[in-house]
Amino acid sequence: MAIETTVFDFKISKTFTEWADVYDSLENKAMLKASGITSLYRGLNKVDSSRAIVVFQAEEGVAMGMWNDPEAKAIIESSGHIYDQTTITQWIGG
Repeated sequence: MAIETTVFDFKISKTFTEWADVYDSLENKAMLKASGITSLYRGLNKVDSSRAIVVFQAEEGVAMGMWNDPEAKAIIESSGHIYDQTTITQWIGG
């Protein structure tokens, strides 16, 4: 199975620090690890502080499976990540 890189670009309703506290939590790290997802990058938009980005790598389809899981959605939304304000792009290495 191919390794896929998935980029989530999204709005946040809290400060980046508040969002990052949830993203960096042991619960979230355990969920990502259990799913086989590697977090490559997280950052704040340089121009718009209401936007953030995360970049994941995992086997094809895994990141989107997590995204669609109701338990994961609860953690995602608790961080201030505005779920329906997310642009997702997926990339496969050549």
